[in-house]
Amino acid sequence: MLRIKRFAVEHLEKGCVTDAANPRFSFALESDGQDISLKTAKISVNGWETETGEQISVPYGGEALKPFTAYTAALSATASNGETAEASVSFETGRLDTPWEAKWISDPKYRFTEKGISPKPMVFRRKLELAGKVKRAVIYSTAMGVYELYISGRRVGDRYFAPGFTSYKNYLMYQTYDVTGLVASGDVLDAVVAGGWAVGSFVFTRGNRLMADRQALLLELRITYEDGTEAVIGTDESWQVTENGPVQMADFYDGETYDANVDLDGADWHPAAKERLRVSPKILADYGSAVTAHEVMKPISKNTVNGATVYDFGQNFAGVVAIKVKGAKKGDTVVIKHAEILNKDGSLNLSFLRSAKATLTYVCRDGDQTYAPRFTYMGFRYISVEGVEEQNIEVCAYALYSDLTRTGDFSCSDKLLNQLQSNIVWGAKSNLMDIPTDCPQRDERMGWTGDIAVFGPTACFNFEMSRFLEKWLQDMRAEQFPGGGIPNTVPRQGYGFPTTMPDMAVGWWDDACVLVPWALYMAEGDTQILRDNYAMMKKYIKAQLFWAGLFSFGKNRYIWDTPGIFHFGDWVAPDVPQMGQWQARSKWTDTASIKNMCSRVSKIAEILGEEEDKAYYADLADKVSDAYCSVLTDGYGKLKEEFQSAYVLPIYLDMFPDAVTKAKAAGNLVKLVEKNNYCIGTGFPGTPYILFVLADNGHADVAFKMLMNTKCPSWLYEVKVGATTIWERWDGLDEDGFCPIGDDGTGGMISYNHYASGAVGDFLYKRIAGIEATESGYRSFRVKPLIGGGLTQAKACVETPYGTAGSEWKLENGTLTLKVTVPVSTQCAVILPDGQTRSVGSGSYEFSCKMK
Repeated sequence: MLRIKRFAVEHLEKGCVTDAANPRFSFALESDGQDISLKTAKISVNGWETETGEQISVPYGGEALKPFTAYTAALSATASNGETAEASVSFETGRLDTPWEAKWISDPKYRFTEKGISPKPMVFRRKLELAGKVKRAVIYSTAMGVYELYISGRRVGDRYFAPGFTSYKNYLMYQTYDVTGLVASGDVLDAVVAGGWAVGSFVFTRGNRLMADRQALLLELRITYEDGTEAVIGTDESWQVTENGPVQMADFYDGETYDANVDLDGADWHPAAKERLRVSPKILADYGSAVTAHEVMKPISKNTVNGATVYDFGQNFAGVVAIKVKGAKKGDTVVIKHAEILNKDGSLNLSFLRSAKATLTYVCRDGDQTYAPRFTYMGFRYISVEGVEEQNIEVCAYALYSDLTRTGDFSCSDKLLNQLQSNIVWGAKSNLMDIPTDCPQRDERMGWTGDIAVFGPTACFNFEMSRFLEKWLQDMRAEQFPGGGIPNTVPRQGYGFPTTMPDMAVGWWDDACVLVPWALYMAEGDTQILRDNYAMMKKYIKAQLFWAGLFSFGKNRYIWDTPGIFHFGDWVAPDVPQMGQWQARSKWTDTASIKNMCSRVSKIAEILGEEEDKAYYADLADKVSDAYCSVLTDGYGKLKEEFQSAYVLPIYLDMFPDAVTKAKAAGNLVKLVEKNNYCIGTGFPGTPYILFVLADNGHADVAFKMLMNTKCPSWLYEVKVGATTIWERWDGLDEDGFCPIGDDGTGGMISYNHYASGAVGDFLYKRIAGIEATESGYRSFRVKPLIGGGLTQAKACVETPYGTAGSEWKLENGTLTLKVTVPVSTQCAVILPDGQTRSVGSGSYEFSCKMK
C-alpha cells in the first residue's frame, strides 16, 4: 500500500507562513512493497497544477499569491506499481510586501550610554477596543531587540528570542501569531522588548547599541469581524511604554533579573513615540527555525557548598532554569549561577565564562510562585542556588534550541561510542540556537563559520537543517566582503575581526560558504541551495587566489602563506600547545583549503551546467595540488615538515599525483599516529577527515585504534572522564575530572560545549554503519559497513527527503548479518565485507556473509 509519509511546504508540514512568491513543495512516500518508485505526481494549489516526477522542492508556478491568505495544496501520487495516494498541506501567505500601517515605536525618553551592558527591557502596552465579534485575529510583529507578547498576562506563542538573529542591516524577520479566540474588547496587549542581539551587549568585546540606539517595536493586530469588516491596530503614538516592568535586566551573557513584586498596572507609563531606525532591513515572514523549549531536565543530585545548594543536571546543555518557590516572603531574593564544571571543593567553576555573569536574580513576592527567564539562556550542567532554603524550592530546566526535526541516529555495541554519539547530538542542540554558534556559555555564542564548516555533514545527518542553514547562508551572502572574503562570524554583528584588513579571506573558516551549502545539498537534494550561493563561492575563491598570490611567484602563488595576514591554521591541534603554533601551520591547511574549494566548486559548476567554470576550477585544483606536493613535500609522499593535518588534508583531497605517492603519504601518517600512541593530533581542518583517510587507504585497523583510544587527547578520553558534550579543547579535564588549563595564551579559551570535533560523527554513520549518499538527497546511496574495533553490532538510520534509510549489522559466530532499509524512489548499493555487491530498490532486506 502506498502512503504519503510527509508533504511539506517550505520544509514545514504545518504552520508555514511565507512571503515566498514561489513556495516549494516536497514529499516522501512509503510502501510495503519492494522496488517501488514514484511514477508521477500532481500538485495543485490556487488553480495551478503541475505534473512532476520530482519529490524535492517543486516550486509553485501559478498566479501571484495574495497576502494574508490561507491556501491548501493537494498532492496526488502514483507509484511504479500503479498504487496511488493523496495528501494535502495548508499554508498561509504573510505580508508579501504589503506596506506596514503600523509604525516603529520606542521610548524617546530612554537613553543608555553605559558600555558592556544591555538596556533595561521596555514594555509596550495597548488596551484593545474591538468593534464587534471577532472572526479572526492575527498579530504580525517584529522588533529591534528580542520580544515577547502577552494578552492580559497570557503569553502568546512558545518561541524564545523573536524575531531571531539575522544580519539586521539587511534582513529582519517578523512573526505571525494567530490569536483568534484569545482577544476580546478590554484586553491589554503587552510587548516586552529586551536588548537581545541588536541592542544588547554582544561579542566578548561587549559592544552594545550595535544596530539601534534603543529597542523598538513594530506590530499589527489585523482583525476580521464576523460581518466581514476589517481593522488594523498598529503600533503608533497611542501606545504606552515603560522600563519599570518586572524584568529589570536581561542580557544573553549576564542573565536576567526579575522582580515579582512589580505591578505593571501601576508602572510609570508614558506615551511611546515613532522611532527612526539606523538601518533599513528587508522585513520578511519568519524563514528560520524558531528557538523553543524541548527536553525537561531534572537534577540528578544536589549538595550544599559554601552556603549554596549546588545541583547537577547530569547533562551539559543550553537552556534555562525553572524554579518553584514555596512560602516566600516579599523581598526574598533567589540568586542562581550556572557553570559547566565544578572546582575541587564542589563549587561552580566560573572562570571560563570570562565576562559573562550567567546569573539569574529573582525577587520574590509573598507566597508560592514560579519563575523561568525568557530573555536569556545559559550553557551549563551545574547551578548554585542561594537565598532560599533547600526544602522550599523545586528546580528543573528546559533545553533550548532551534525547532529542528531529528533525522538521524546511531548506536553500536560499545557504550563509550554510544555516549560519544549522545555528546555529538547534545553539542549540536546546544549550539543550533537560531544561528550555528560556537558555544553557549561564555561571552561569545557567535556564528563562527569554521565550526559549522567542518560539522555540517554531521549536523545534516542528525537534523533536518534546511530552513536553519538557508537563513544563515542568506546572511552570509549579504555580509560577504567586496573582495570576496567572508566574516569569521555570521552575522558579523559588531565583531570587528579581522580589524586590520577586513576584506581578507581566511582558510577553512570562510570555506563555510562552500562546505555548508554542499553538506545541505547532499543531505536534502535541492540544487537551488547551490545556485543561490554559487556567486558567493566563486567570489571567495577569487579572494583566496589573491591573498595566496600576493608577493609570491611561480608555484608559490598557490601556497597560501601571505606574510602578516591572519590565519587560524590547524586550530586547537592538541600536539602543539600554543595558539601561534596552530596558526603557523596555515601554509599547509590553507593551501589545502584552496584545492578543496576549487574541486568542490568545479563539481558544483557541473551540477549547475556551468561547463566553462567546471573546467576552470578543475584546472586550478590541479595547479594547487601540484604546488602543495612540489613545495611542501619531497615529491615522494613525505612532508618536509610533518604533522597529522599536513598529511590528512592532501590525502583526503586527493592532492598527490598518483596512487603510489598517496599510499606512501598514508604510511607516513600512520607512523605519526603510532608515534603519538594513536592519539588525535589534528586541529579543526583535519579532524573531520583523519579516520576516513586511514580507513580508506588500507589502515582501517589504525583508524579504529584512534577512534577507540581513551588516552588524552581522543574522543573517548572526553567520554571516559565524564563529558556529556563535545569540548573545544581535548585536554579540558584531567583524569580526576578537573580543569588543568592555566594561562596558555588563549585568554581562558575552554568551552565544554563546542561541537566542531564532533564532526567524527560522519565517520560513525558513513563507515561503521556504512550509510553514505552517492547522489544528493540519498536518491542513491551505499551501505558498506566497516567492521572493526571489537564492535559486534551497529545500526544507524537517517530520514532522507525520500524516507528512512537504515543499516543494522550484527557479528556473531563469525557471520555478519546486515539489515538494510531503502526508501521509495531510491536505489541502494549494498557492499558486504566479503566483496558481495547487490543493488536494491525500496524495501527492507537482509544479507549475510562469513567474516575472515
